[in-house]
Amino acid sequence: MIATWVVFDLRVGPEHLGLLPGMLDENDPRCARDQLDANYQHGGGWYPMKGFKLDANKLDLGLCYPGDPPMMPMAATKLRDETIILFECEWVAIVQTDGSFEVCRMD
Repeated sequence: MIATWVVFDLRVGPEHLGLLPGMLDENDPRCARDQLDANYQHGGGWYPMKGFKLDANKLDLGLCYPGDPPMMPMAATKLRDETIILFECEWVAIVQTDGSFEVCRMD
């Protein structure tokens, strides 16, 4: 389990993170995508959705999907070199060091 989550919104508590912290294990050599896919099987696994825009260096701009208002980050953690960000509406992004990312809804 990853114990350290940075909370961006003071209204966010453990109930907002749900089972997400327990789905990621620093001692597991797999990447975040593979861990979330294996540990989210009751929700269908990790199936990224295309079309989102995200600038991991400017999280205050939010996660954007065409035609929708930006979704603001709620909390984030690191798994080795990857950054995992929980956004409003249960969207989760895995961001790589080169800025590439995948987004999946994990409700």
